[in-house]
Amino acid sequence: MISQVFILSSKGDHLIYKDFRGEAGSDVVSIFYEKVTALTGDQPPVVMSHKDLHFVHVRQGGLYWVATTTADSSPFTIIEFLNSLSVCLSVCLSVCLCVCVSLCVLRLTALVKDYCGCLSEKSVQMNFALIYELLDEVVDYGYIQTMSSDVLKNFIQTEAVSSRPFSLFDLSNVGLFGAETQQSKVAPSSAATRPIQSSREQGGKSEIFVDVIERMTVVIGSNGVLMKADVEGEIRVKCYMPSCSEMRIGLNEEFSIGKSQLRGYGAAVRVDECSFHQAVRLDEFDSHRILRLCPSQGEQTVMQYQLSDDLPSAPPFRLFPTVERDSGGRLLMYLKLRCDLPPKSAAINVCATIPVPKGSVSLSQELSSPDQSAELKLQSRAVDWQIPRFPGGTQLSALFKLEVPGLSSASMLEVGPVALSFELPKLTVTGLQIRFLRLSPVQPGPSQRWVRYVTHSDSYTIRI
Repeated sequence: MISQVFILSSKGDHLIYKDFRGEAGSDVVSIFYEKVTALTGDQPPVVMSHKDLHFVHVRQGGLYWVATTTADSSPFTIIEFLNSLSVCLSVCLSVCLCVCVSLCVLRLTALVKDYCGCLSEKSVQMNFALIYELLDEVVDYGYIQTMSSDVLKNFIQTEAVSSRPFSLFDLSNVGLFGAETQQSKVAPSSAATRPIQSSREQGGKSEIFVDVIERMTVVIGSNGVLMKADVEGEIRVKCYMPSCSEMRIGLNEEFSIGKSQLRGYGAAVRVDECSFHQAVRLDEFDSHRILRLCPSQGEQTVMQYQLSDDLPSAPPFRLFPTVERDSGGRLLMYLKLRCDLPPKSAAINVCATIPVPKGSVSLSQELSSPDQSAELKLQSRAVDWQIPRFPGGTQLSALFKLEVPGLSSASMLEVGPVALSFELPKLTVTGLQIRFLRLSPVQPGPSQRWVRYVTHSDSYTIRI
């Protein structure tokens, strides 16, 4: 049972506030923000208490999504209500008061994203009337009624407001006299961040977006040996079709789960564990590796999988560091970073964070290309080396000279380990591919189907 729901910006500004039962005053908003900002660490606990009131929250889109409860509710249900995009059950609970309220918190952010198109402070401010209407339909006197996008679209009357800033890149999709170019056949990255259609709307594009998203956790020792390599992935579907009886997603024929016998004749694509959405029918999966489902409007995770302690190919990055002290007492760090992706691939938004000794006061740098940048972060005692784009099969280098008063051999041991963050577009580490995407029956009118592959670094650590 939910007492209140409110959404705060990262600065504590009140964006949305809804009191369902009148059991607590509006000062709970300030109390929550004081508690969450007073905690140390990057990830405050999901569930916090103040007297007999319990706060359950998640953070999505840079916003705090909070629900309060005074009853012995389940925290996992409230989290699902606030955010269905991820599983935030890493907190250990000694009481069973809040598992229902938690799952509800998770689901709320998914509904807002479906109806508003994206999660951001600006989007919430522009669509506050729509969000209040959603809360009125979803929760009645603290009790959850429905969280289905298909059911709610029949009752929601407020239209979503979206703003798209002008971009010169949009002009590159138009050829001479308006002719279609090759670039116009590629959907922009923001194409899927739009609201779903209500039951009253007849226009709009009929589109389906399928994302294959993987996250890497890698640890490489100081001798260059791969010590840990885990991959977590998911297939996510976002549907903008008013009616779609069935969708069939064909995966690699060589896809295998666990240590079972390899399938097909191509390169093996293996994962250790795999789970599916409850709406997925698997009658053709064992024989033909086909997933069948009837997608509802909005976003849903069709399949999740995991690969532990194994990578089908070499890690995407290797680091060759040299750390020494020069004659002037400065700390010298010479880093060579190699990208082992295929030559036609490239990593983007690469950032190497190098912890440095305490007392570092200034940094001078020599970088191998002009598009790179580096900065000494005194508060976090680290050097951030930024690389916007890193083509596969190439190598970049950087020489960092740090002024460290009282530099000693012991303080030089404080250098490292290096943490890499990056994004690999059009690439999956496991090799999982969408073989085909078919709709049945064939949709009337033009419809488009988009498939995107992307790999993120969840934790990529290289010891020095």
